[in-house]
Parts: sequence; structure tokens; C-alpha cells
Amino acid sequence: MKKKILTLLLLSALTFTSFAQQGWEVGGWLGVSHYFGDLNTRFDVLEPGPAGGLIARYNFNNRLCLKFGANYGNVRADDSDSKNSFEKRRNLNFNSHIFEGSLAFEFNFLPYVHGSRDEYFTPYIFGGFSVFRFNPRTKFNDEWVALQPLGTEGQFQSEEYFLTQPSLIYGLGMKWDLTGDWSLNLEFSSRYLFTDYLDDVSTVYPEMDDLESARGELAVLLSDRSIPNDEGIQIGQPGRQRGDDSNHDYFTFLGVGVVYYFGSLKCPRF
Repeated sequence: MKKKILTLLLLSALTFTSFAQQGWEVGGWLGVSHYFGDLNTRFDVLEPGPAGGLIARYNFNNRLCLKFGANYGNVRADDSDSKNSFEKRRNLNFNSHIFEGSLAFEFNFLPYVHGSRDEYFTPYIFGGFSVFRFNPRTKFNDEWVALQPLGTEGQFQSEEYFLTQPSLIYGLGMKWDLTGDWSLNLEFSSRYLFTDYLDDVSTVYPEMDDLESARGELAVLLSDRSIPNDEGIQIGQPGRQRGDDSNHDYFTFLGVGVVYYFGSLKCPRF
């Protein structure tokens, strides 16, 4: 009788316990990128930039994963698209390529096992950190000009903001099995940045005479591109607001990815 009860308990455990999965999956994704900051204060998402990247994910089990990412995105904004009268007259714009490496932990809300007939999809969340490279530029006389070397807000030589920065990354997504090895990922991610210069705009207008003597005439022209009023006066007076450094810029990715699973399925331990 004891042997029959023990056998019944083991069979019950197998019935309600999923196979554990462990191993790597790799793939890629394509999507769009968005920027939000001093040149996009209305959270406008009507002008996305292209984005894409590579995914390498290690599954510890059917709930927890460690994901590595190599991502690219293009972000841009233009004051001429704003409905705010000050921003429209300020007349600044930028465009930047972003190259990023990221590391994040994922948690599956549902047990997820590649090749399972029952546990073949799950929503998930993730959090981690990244290091990214950016370089805000603007078009002047039909040529792209890098803004950081010009110190447009009066930065001294060698005190410009760094073009390589860390960030915190977080987001959510959905996973679906396409086959036993291939799966589809839909994912939204955002970054908390430690810089407000993704768009080269953050604080106030500098003293233009000092800027010209230190950086040249081009720096003055690109620091204050504002539209003159009826008296021909621009808004770039020393100390006047140019941006808002109380809220840092950030960018987001939205993409669809396909990944291939190289790992194995293991029977649960008792």
C-alpha cells in the first residue's frame, strides 16, 4: 500500500510540474526609437527613428533570464514642430545616432518552456543597465555639425558633457513560441539617463562674446538660432532659459524580435 501511495504522489508531481529549461537563445529585433526631452516636451511619437539590435538571452529556468543586448537607434527632434510659442521661436533641432550595450534580468509572469503545448507564451518584465554612445548634431548650411565640441551652453574647454553615458533600462514584453526552437518577442523598453544633453539642450544661454572668443562664430550661431522679434532681437540673452535641467532626457525602443533557442529541457528534480 505504501508503495502504491508513493507511486501516486510521484505521478501527481510529474503531472503538475513543468520541464525546466536552461540555456541560450539568440536573435535580432527591428523597430522604432523615440526621444523625449527639451526639444520634445509634448511626448510626440509621430516622428520615430529606425532602431534594431541583437539579443542573447540565457534562461536559468522557465521564469528567470539574463539578457544581453547590442542596440542601435536614431533619435531626433525639431522646435519647428512644436506648438509652444517659446519653443517654436527658440528654433533648435538635433539628430543623433545611439549605439548601446545592455544587460538586464527578465522575469516571466507565466512559466515559459520552448516547445511546450501549454506553456508557450508569457508576458515579462525586465530591468538592468546599459552603456550608450550618442553624438547630437544639427544641419547648418547643408552640412551636419557636431554640437558637443562647440560648447553651445558655455561649457569650458575639456568640460563638455561625455558622449558615452550609463543608463538604467527597464521595460516589458511578450514572448510566443513559433516552433519548438523559434520564438517571437514584442518588447517596449525605456532608459533613465544620467545626462540632460542627449539633445545638446539643458540649461541657459551663455555670454555670447565669451563663447565666440572660446569656440568661434559657429558656436554662437548654433547656440542661439532663435527667430528675431519685430525689433530684430533674438531670445539668446545670457542666463535666459534655453532648456530645463530638472528633467533629464530619455529615449525608448519598441520592437519585434525573433530568437532561436539552443538550450535543453530537463526533467524536474525531486
